[in-house]
Amino acid sequence: MTAGVERNARNAIPAQIARSWLLVSANRPETFDAAHASRADQIVLDIEDAVDPALKASARDDVTRWLADVGSGWVRINNRTTDFWSDDVDALAGVQGLTGVMLAKTESAAEVTETFERLGGTVPVLALIESALGIDEATTIARARGVFRLAFGSGDYRLDTGTSSDDIAMLYPRSRLVVASRIGNLPGPIDGPTVSSSHPVLREQSAVAVALGLTGKLCLDVEQLPVINEVISPTQSDVTWARDFLTDFDARGRVVRDGSDPPRLGRAQKIDKLARAFGVAPI
Repeated sequence: MTAGVERNARNAIPAQIARSWLLVSANRPETFDAAHASRADQIVLDIEDAVDPALKASARDDVTRWLADVGSGWVRINNRTTDFWSDDVDALAGVQGLTGVMLAKTESAAEVTETFERLGGTVPVLALIESALGIDEATTIARARGVFRLAFGSGDYRLDTGTSSDDIAMLYPRSRLVVASRIGNLPGPIDGPTVSSSHPVLREQSAVAVALGLTGKLCLDVEQLPVINEVISPTQSDVTWARDFLTDFDARGRVVRDGSDPPRLGRAQKIDKLARAFGVAPI
């Protein structure tokens, strides 16, 4: 066990509502402890894109050893069509500390379910959708047995489709994942990472994702975490409004006055729940 670190010592935000998902290269095991202790709501040890094919076996061993000995987190595994997928799921099955897997380049419900079953039928699968076909199949994927949440692999999607990173070009795939998640009764989807190191750019892109209905974001650097967590959390003014509405609703005996009350009640309850989870106080 790594000195000074205890399993689950981080008070991680539940994955269902997690805002920041920190991708950590699996070929740098010396960074695992720091990532685990960071402000990330969830960490994802990446044995897919971040690792050269020749180094995947050793990286996989480092990840499983760290999870078994001390750590906890998600693992981004290779996609179902590769030769690496089978070795990934076999190595991770039953490993203590594994929170779930992120399945790269998901393009069908069958890929999710087969991964889920090979991991014993208890490990949640986060479907990372990174292609035109994946976007087209998003609703079916969102209904797959074993799927936990959807995420957007925006970089590979742009490579596959030839689209730019402009907000208008990313509007359709992001919205498609939001609608599919709602149909599949899943938590809101997770947006792709922002490559820029500029905090204003990160803040703007995170705000656009929130406006579209996404509720999490992949990130590449610990310095991005505070910005992502702040932007995706309810604002203090929203929390003040929600608490005031709920107080008034209780004071009038929880009587619905008109048709505007039910949606406002639902919004207030959601904001209040997230604010308590994220530690956001009213003004």
